[in-house]
Amino acid sequence: METLKNDELDLTADTIKKYDRKYNLHSWSAQKKIDPLVITKAEGIYFWDSTGKKYFDMSSQLVNLNIGHGNRKVIEAIKEQADKMPFMGPGYAVDVRAKLAERVIEKAPDNMDKVFFTLGGADANENAIKIAKMYTGKFKIFSRYRSYHGASFGAANLSGEPRRYTCEPGIPGFVKFFDPYIYREKIKFESEEKATEFYLGKLEEQLIYEGTDKVAAVFIETITGSNGVIIPPKGYLQGIRRLCDKYGILMICDEVMAGWGRTGEWFACNNWNVKPDIITFAKGITCGYVPLGGVLVDKKIAEYFDDNVLMCGLTYNAHPLACAAGCATLEVYEEEKLIENSRNMGAILGEKLEELKEKHSSVGDVRYIGLFSAVELVKDKNTREALVPYGKDPEGRMTKIIGMLKEKGFSTYSHENSIMIAPPLIINKEELEEALDILDDVMDSVDEYVEKLK
Repeated sequence: METLKNDELDLTADTIKKYDRKYNLHSWSAQKKIDPLVITKAEGIYFWDSTGKKYFDMSSQLVNLNIGHGNRKVIEAIKEQADKMPFMGPGYAVDVRAKLAERVIEKAPDNMDKVFFTLGGADANENAIKIAKMYTGKFKIFSRYRSYHGASFGAANLSGEPRRYTCEPGIPGFVKFFDPYIYREKIKFESEEKATEFYLGKLEEQLIYEGTDKVAAVFIETITGSNGVIIPPKGYLQGIRRLCDKYGILMICDEVMAGWGRTGEWFACNNWNVKPDIITFAKGITCGYVPLGGVLVDKKIAEYFDDNVLMCGLTYNAHPLACAAGCATLEVYEEEKLIENSRNMGAILGEKLEELKEKHSSVGDVRYIGLFSAVELVKDKNTREALVPYGKDPEGRMTKIIGMLKEKGFSTYSHENSIMIAPPLIINKEELEEALDILDDVMDSVDEYVEKLK
């Protein structure tokens, strides 16, 4: 078997790809069908492949690289912590752990009292499930069909979209309900408020049928993320809060993707002045520089565990390197005014996306808040027929379109029939407009491609 020696780490691009294909398993892929780019450099909102080609990172990798590539402040904080103390078990108090916990609580909604740090979003959601069950003594968890909460077993059962199928038959107690996906709803509502009334009415009916005394939590992405950036209609989140209060159920918001400035607020729930009982987060807390996630709990839950054992534990809970990165990342948000920039650039993004929707026959809908958006592609604007059926793309239509974008230096990903547009929060007006010009140009070709499918 061919192996690497210490003096052979400066590999050619061909060798990198050869070893990558030979030894690595890539997620969500049939291995023979992938041809990964070899990436050699990344800076700001861009990265470069081994040929020297530059790409706009218009999905912030996996919608996590909010501060962009190569931020020196965060890199130096990691290096400094590695020199000082690279690891200490979670049972000990360490300066960066204490500091980051205090800073996270400071930025969270004011009902939040303590945080349990994890390694990422999936295990944040796993532990939130456990905390909800321990605190309430109930076992049922409601979540939505178009949700994605992670690929580990519990998080996959919590998820609603097709990536959950490999974890079925699943864990008892997970119950699914429908998103307020107005664009795809067969009912034509008079207003957002009427849509909210309909969706909340069906949810309450389902809660009653499942037994409200058995439901521990309603667990939602504050804004549905990769499944289409579905933004809740007016009054919807407030209505879920009221239902949870009415029946003694916890409201849990997954802000793994939507948190940390992505929507123009520190947390997405702030856009609607809603205070969940539990918030999960990851991604933007360190922007991928070191893995980190967490579970925020409000005061009543925190106080419960003063006398009751918290049956949650991870070897790398509150890892010092990750906490150092998190502290530095929060400073970057403030010093570079990235929350404000997300709002300001988000307004420009929204205007440009509306222009794309008006111009292109293949663009059925655009949804956006801050620098968090999706472009939904259709075969027919009048019928709203999706470009690909739910959970299927046998002809690789979306793959082709993402490939067309990448060929022109616009890197992002798609899910179902939607293209994610979520650039780093450091992007400026000139960069954003240049990138969106590429999207506009490719959509001309997509219009022609879709026309041939009819």
